[in-house]
Amino acid sequence: MEKKPRNSKPAKAPESREERLKQALKANLARRKAQAKARKSGEERE
Repeated sequence: MEKKPRNSKPAKAPESREERLKQALKANLARRKAQAKARKSGEERE
């Protein structure tokens, strides 16, 4: 019986994780900027 190597993860896994994190961070930052802008414009009206 042959045993399969335990390290069967694809080589691109860390890169794809990095890309996913970059995209999530960018989206989060954009959302926070939009929220801050909305709050600021809301305060100016009052």
